[in-house]
Amino acid sequence: QVQLVESGGGLVQAGGSLRLSCAASGRSFSSYIMGWFRQAPGKEREFVAGISWSGGRTRYADSVKGRFTISRDNAKNTVYLQMNSLKPEDTAVYFCAASTDSAIYALGFKYDYWGQGTQVAVSS
Repeated sequence: QVQLVESGGGLVQAGGSLRLSCAASGRSFSSYIMGWFRQAPGKEREFVAGISWSGGRTRYADSVKGRFTISRDNAKNTVYLQMNSLKPEDTAVYFCAASTDSAIYALGFKYDYWGQGTQVAVSS
C-alpha cells in the first residue's frame, strides 16, 4: 500500500508556472505507474499526465501537451508536475494517483491509491 501527499498548489497569474509534488510513503514506490488528475468545479475528474516506473515513458492529455511535464525521483519517492504557461482553464484541484497496472492509463479507475489533492487557481 502507498500513501500520497500532494503539495505545491496555489494562486498564479495566467502565463505563470507552478510545480506540484507528490510524496509517497509505503513500499515499492518505483513499482507504481504514477499519474496526475484534476477536477474543476462542476466538472468530472480528468487525466492530466502519467509516468512509467522508470520515468522512461510519459503520457499527457492533449490540453496540457507542451506546457506540463511529469517526472519522478524514485530515490525520493516523489513525482512532480511542472506546469508552465498556465491558463485560467487549468484551475482545478490536482490529484496524484498510483497504479499497480503495467500501462499508463488515462482512466481513473485504473489507479489504486489517491492523494487528497492540492488546489491550483490561475487568474486571468
